[in-house]
Amino acid sequence: MSTAAFRADDRPVRIAVQIAPQHLPIAALRDAAVHAEDLGVDMIMNWDHFYPLSGDPDGLHYEAWTQLAQWAEATERVELGPLVNCNSYRNANLQADMARTVDHISGGRFVFGTGSGWAQRDYDEYGYDFGTVGSRLNDLARDLPVIRDRWTRLNPPPVRRIPILIGGAGEQKTLRLVAEHADIWHSFVAPEEIGHKLDVLQRHAEAVGRDVAEIEIGNELRGADDAKAEALHAAGARLYTVGVSGPEIDWSGVERWLRWRDAKNG
Repeated sequence: MSTAAFRADDRPVRIAVQIAPQHLPIAALRDAAVHAEDLGVDMIMNWDHFYPLSGDPDGLHYEAWTQLAQWAEATERVELGPLVNCNSYRNANLQADMARTVDHISGGRFVFGTGSGWAQRDYDEYGYDFGTVGSRLNDLARDLPVIRDRWTRLNPPPVRRIPILIGGAGEQKTLRLVAEHADIWHSFVAPEEIGHKLDVLQRHAEAVGRDVAEIEIGNELRGADDAKAEALHAAGARLYTVGVSGPEIDWSGVERWLRWRDAKNG
């Protein structure tokens, strides 16, 4: 594996549960966040969409950031954030202020997961310009420095230096943004493809003067078996997301991967 495995062996395995903000009343989603914390997960996340992504496309659904504020108040230990915020939906300075505010509500547990957006229905229904994949990535590249600068000028500032998670695997633009800005790179890349992506990320990091070993590698365990999980681990992944959704949340997968985490961390 390239880049000394990104010093992955120095990092513990962490489990994040992505609780889809759909098909459940808001009180039940709050209870789900509390239950996930009680199970021992390291992070809870939602997604930034306006309509369900599975099941009834017009079913119950809630806005991401106001829900994160609810979770921040309801929980005590877990980190939390969106997987991922859609950069297109809010002014960059506003995103920074929202992130800072949720960070304060949580006592310094917020993770700024962000990406360029993709769900055209959200754009069309809410009146945003959909643009192209390239234009949305260009907008993200423009806005990330604005967000980081605003964090330095807010009063009060964030509780901590807010970690940035960037989702995606595009080699020309997304991984360049990861090298420039991210503390966590999250993707759905197959284990056998991670080495190549890390080589690309290493080249971008060298170009911007960044130590790529600072970046935590994230991937998803939904539908994975032990062999895939072990392959992801061998490739350097250390943050793993597990998705759950209403109307009836099945926690068995989360519990399984928490046992796996604990075995890995010894």
